[in-house]
Amino acid sequence: MSASFKYLLAIVVMSAITASCSRKKDKFINRNFHAVTTEYNTLYNGYLALEEGKDNLSKTYVDNYWEVLPVERLEISEEIVLPGQSKNESFTRAEEKAIKAIQKHSMNIKGKEKNPQMDEAYLLLGKARYFDQRFVPALAAFNNILNKYPTSDKINQVKIWKEKANVRLENHELAIKNLKRLIEQEKPKDQDLADATSTLAQAYIDTKSIDSAVTQLNIAASATKNHDERGRYSFIRGQLYNTLGYKDSANIAFDEIIELHRKIPRVYYIAAHIEKIKNFDYDQGNKQELLEHLTKMEENRENRPFLDKIYFQIGEFHLKNQSDSLAIAYYNKSLRTDSRDKQLRAYAYETLANYHFDKNEYKTAGAYFDSTMTNLVENSKPFRVIKKKRENLNDVIKYEGIAQANDSILRLVAMSPIERETYFAEHIEKLKLAAEKEKLAREKQEYNAGLKTADIQKDARQSRNLPNANPSTRTLPGGGASAFYFYNPTTVAYGKNEFTKIWGERPLEDNWRWSKKSGSGKVSAEESTPELAEATEEERYNTAYYLAKIPTEEKEIDSISNLRNEAYYQLGLIYKEKFKEYELAKNKLEDLLSSNPEEKYIVPAKYNLYKIYELLEQSREAMLVKNDIIENHPETRYALILQNPEMASSEDLESPENLYHKLYTQFENQEFQEVIDKCEDYIIRFDGDPMVPKFELLKATASGRLLGYQAYAQGINYVALTYSNTEEGAQATEISNNVLPKLAEATFQHDSIGTNFKTVFKYDFNDDEAMEKLKTTIEEIAKDISYYDLKVSIDVYDPKTKFLIVHGLKNEVAAIDLVEILEKRTKKKIITNPYFAISSENYKIVQIHKNLETYLNRNTN
Repeated sequence: MSASFKYLLAIVVMSAITASCSRKKDKFINRNFHAVTTEYNTLYNGYLALEEGKDNLSKTYVDNYWEVLPVERLEISEEIVLPGQSKNESFTRAEEKAIKAIQKHSMNIKGKEKNPQMDEAYLLLGKARYFDQRFVPALAAFNNILNKYPTSDKINQVKIWKEKANVRLENHELAIKNLKRLIEQEKPKDQDLADATSTLAQAYIDTKSIDSAVTQLNIAASATKNHDERGRYSFIRGQLYNTLGYKDSANIAFDEIIELHRKIPRVYYIAAHIEKIKNFDYDQGNKQELLEHLTKMEENRENRPFLDKIYFQIGEFHLKNQSDSLAIAYYNKSLRTDSRDKQLRAYAYETLANYHFDKNEYKTAGAYFDSTMTNLVENSKPFRVIKKKRENLNDVIKYEGIAQANDSILRLVAMSPIERETYFAEHIEKLKLAAEKEKLAREKQEYNAGLKTADIQKDARQSRNLPNANPSTRTLPGGGASAFYFYNPTTVAYGKNEFTKIWGERPLEDNWRWSKKSGSGKVSAEESTPELAEATEEERYNTAYYLAKIPTEEKEIDSISNLRNEAYYQLGLIYKEKFKEYELAKNKLEDLLSSNPEEKYIVPAKYNLYKIYELLEQSREAMLVKNDIIENHPETRYALILQNPEMASSEDLESPENLYHKLYTQFENQEFQEVIDKCEDYIIRFDGDPMVPKFELLKATASGRLLGYQAYAQGINYVALTYSNTEEGAQATEISNNVLPKLAEATFQHDSIGTNFKTVFKYDFNDDEAMEKLKTTIEEIAKDISYYDLKVSIDVYDPKTKFLIVHGLKNEVAAIDLVEILEKRTKKKIITNPYFAISSENYKIVQIHKNLETYLNRNTN
């Protein structure tokens, strides 16, 4: 072939290609060139990017099997994305490819699209935006196809994707309507039917139409050829059946998943087994068979990634069978797997916390509640519930500690001298045995550490090809050798770890072995008091040391007894009101009444016992206590309530709760002195009642409003210190730490910088008639003054003075001129009392610190 012919052929081919690149000519070659280029170049790369983005989403997405799963594995982020930004670069690239295909290969000639791949390009564009969580732009892309390409072979897919976007935008009713019409009219098959019904199911789930959702998921699971989807749809169907209470139907759905076995991701397979186990009937089912099944799941090597869930479920099994020790062991095994399932960890920690709480191990329970909160979403409802329980536990720990310590002391006081000698002799023998065991354990650890050190140094020597030498030596940089342990960082690190295992964290101090912490980090009974921790070794083994600590003064013994009784009473109320632990509450209150308590505790304790007996359906005991109160304490309000049961309702006008609400209404009406006086009366009358801290806090607030900052600070600090373990005490502490320092500032601002002023008229405290008369006059005149929005109020200043205040003035001049305006309008002198103008900021200072004279004289000093 000649060169000229080749040259001519090349020109012809290039011309044909150039001609085919035109998007304005409706020619066969043009249409097919752009169609092929779009499909096998731009869209191909776009779909590759889309699949890459979906894979990334799948890897990062974690299902929460404690709730009904969403139909589609797509986590909606709350993060706000600015226009032009994207959450995923792969979806951005897919979108760019779709836009490129539309811009460079669209053949819109005379209003008709000639490139058959444009509907696919818009579909890719919509999908990329959908997975990038930009649902409104995605809807625009899908609508474009419906408007421009109604005969597209992808039209059913487009309609489904449009409704998926509507579901994400919470347009559920519209999505349900459109999908039902699509299914009825178009009768989609296979994957289109699966997609349509699964999307419809999600819309039904979101709108709480569970029955309808189950039906659609059943259709979707039958229509799809994707085993992953089939397993997911069946699992959600089982969850929904459980929600409806149909456990048998749920188990059938879970069996369908189990039958798929290796055809589906193993997480669905394990989750289905666990859900079936949760539905097990412990009354009628074969427990031995269930235990064998759980054991097989535990021993199956393929299940290792899911041991956290399996161990937890075994723990649940043993707990329901009242095998507490086995249950606790398996809960701890579940936690030691370092599970990524935070909710599972939270449930395990909460179960352990409740177990130790029921065993009266309150410090341990508190630690488990702390761990529970770290695995819950902060400020969520479950978090707040556990937080409240943990805060309540602080009171239990405090009062149980007081009760146990003082009970021990009082038991010693009640012993004879011989009994005391015997008791402490036995105690000292236990201490000696414990010290001996500790010494042997320490020597063993030191011996093992020495062997380990020798092995480490031998291995190090061998690795450096050193000759066999004394294993305890080390060659120094200068060429010498040293047996000094701390020259080897490996052995030092090992030694530190071993020390921590045995002794825990210890401060550098004398007698460090007698610290409160044992090797396990728990407080031992023998070392729970500061006196014992500070005792010398000689004193610890001397009975005289302990005997000298026993109180002998009657006053001191009475004080210990009173503290113990208060602890019993508070514990009874806490267990009854806050934890609903009625048996524990009953025991504490019965112990209190058998301990010769002070008079103030007797009737409230009996009344609370009566209510507990009723709750426990112990009718005989309740009747005995009721008759006791009525016969022996007839003048008390508790006797009146028992004789007239209707008074126990909210209409019991003499209950502390109703009296408090009345007082609070008086406080809002600025009757501060009466509130203070009645609070003092009620605090004495209801001594020991849980409402007392509320009266104290109300009294402190009323004192502050009437008498000023110093009285408020004194009252708040008293509540914070005296009732530190109550909600009011915590509130007072917060005020003391964060509010009082801000209120302490008493420096006035210059009125020239104020933007809101008041005119204040000063009256004697009881001159209400004159104040009301002027107030009415000002309010009538204010209706005709359109350039100010004037309002009038009356404030208490101190026990002798009230203020009538006109609000809504914008500057000091207007505030001063107000009196002149009022008298011009009334055409007579109506202001006879002292008055002054003041900015709103300075008025706050005057009311807080009661320093009106300082304010009025500020310009004369």
